[in-house]
Amino acid sequence: MLGRAVVEAGLLRGHDVRGASRAELDVTDAAAVRGAVQDADVVVNCAAYTDVDGAESDRAGAEAVNATAAGLLAAAAAQANAAIVHVSTDYVFDGSKRSPWLESDPTGPLCVYGETKLAGEQAVAAANARHAIVRTAWLFGAGGRNFVDTMLSLGEQRDEVAVVTDQVGCPTWTGHLAAALVELAERDDVGIHHIAGAGSCSWNELARELFACAGVHCRVAATTAARFPRPAKRPAYSVLGSERSTPLVLAPWQQGVADYLSTRVTAA
Repeated sequence: MLGRAVVEAGLLRGHDVRGASRAELDVTDAAAVRGAVQDADVVVNCAAYTDVDGAESDRAGAEAVNATAAGLLAAAAAQANAAIVHVSTDYVFDGSKRSPWLESDPTGPLCVYGETKLAGEQAVAAANARHAIVRTAWLFGAGGRNFVDTMLSLGEQRDEVAVVTDQVGCPTWTGHLAAALVELAERDDVGIHHIAGAGSCSWNELARELFACAGVHCRVAATTAARFPRPAKRPAYSVLGSERSTPLVLAPWQQGVADYLSTRVTAA
């Protein structure tokens, strides 16, 4: 989902971009990774084990992709004298704050997915001095399973959906994030970056905005996370902010919703 958008954004900015699908590159194979990036100037790692609930019963699988492979990619990039832009997540935080999480805030993931993504951050930083680690949140876009597409499908089938009000974050369209990742790849700006859709909302507010924007006539009822128990615990508040002097700021999340819907209509 994100990788496809990064390839498109890189080509639009005039770069020579080579994307590799899961079938084309096993990121857990060190030799294959070295071969894939040997001529690169910058590696943008969009590969991830993103099944948050599935990771609870498959720690080894999540660690292989989110942690071990991230380190392999960073090390291979360093060997090729290339920088790496690595994508991480808001789930490295425990959600206990009620103000935006900053890059220097202490981490404390609540689930296996968050733990393995944090391990990936650490592996990348250790393996390649020229690293930019980008924490983002609540991704949606073409080419992968996501909340927005799920809601649109349910909205066409039902008169009402129940969506939680007690989890708050920053919805981020891959089209906006991808352009920022490419811009970051053009810089020499080492360290952790928080880049997500501007503003914040609950999943419930996102669903309501989505239906209003898409013209879907489906009522969005309020509920809580406690009423929908899931294997993985999620942070209640994972809004991302930045303390960097020149942060990359994305458009408001509402604009991301509108822009994504416009691309879906065009594609259809």
